[in-house]
Amino acid sequence: MKGFQRFYCKISIIFACITLAISLALVFVPETVFATESTPTASEYSRDYGATDNAPNATDSTPSTGRGFTLSFDGETGTLSSTVQILLVLTVIALAPSILVMLTSFTRVIIVLHFVRVAVGTQTSPPNQVLIGLALFLTIFIMWPTFAQINENALKPLDEGTITQEQALDEIEKPLRQFMYGQTQAKDLNLFCEIAEVSYEDYDDVPFYVIVPSFIISELRTAFIIGFLIYIPFIVIDMVVASVLMSMGMMMLPPTTISLPFKILLFVLADGWNLVIVNLVKTFY
Repeated sequence: MKGFQRFYCKISIIFACITLAISLALVFVPETVFATESTPTASEYSRDYGATDNAPNATDSTPSTGRGFTLSFDGETGTLSSTVQILLVLTVIALAPSILVMLTSFTRVIIVLHFVRVAVGTQTSPPNQVLIGLALFLTIFIMWPTFAQINENALKPLDEGTITQEQALDEIEKPLRQFMYGQTQAKDLNLFCEIAEVSYEDYDDVPFYVIVPSFIISELRTAFIIGFLIYIPFIVIDMVVASVLMSMGMMMLPPTTISLPFKILLFVLADGWNLVIVNLVKTFY
């Protein structure tokens, strides 16, 4: 897991640097980029409107030319400007690794795959990049119905302008809640509700900040139970090989050296990757 932690830290730092750079560029960009039209001068007003009382006051309509970051709203709809939307998207991208790990099936999948590698005894095979890539695509496969609901109920209506950002966030939260409720054990949820002093009659009454840690604890418990079951046949092989070597008087020969080929052979003959991945995916349904 150390390689995964280093990879996760690198990805987080890269996303944070990109977000910071683009944010600074948007904040300190010259005001001419944001200006829709230049401020009319007095001569232009006199040329267009003439010396009449109907000419607008140039000082009243002069937009602010100071540099900086401004928030604008589109009429009464309350939608943010495109600049703010870009910043929000960049913020979500920067937090994407944390969201991926904490709100999806990625945690359980990567832990189980790590247990498989350690139980077989191959230290660096498959490498961390392969395990993380496999866990990522398995997460996309498992979470695809949830992502489809978010796209249909939140992203498309938000892009069409039929709902506001607040409504879109609510629609994004509903499928995630439904997924996490199905994987969260009641005792973990009650534990964090007790700590947060939250009482609920229905699952929808539980705050989102209480559901997330409850879901993570449940995922860790389930992953470790699966890892224990994966370890059992390989431990039996290690015990048999160690007993045979002891009976033959080969005290100096490490048992793992002899048991490793047998464990790999057992894993291949039993079609281990198929069994592990298929049954792992079925735990989410």
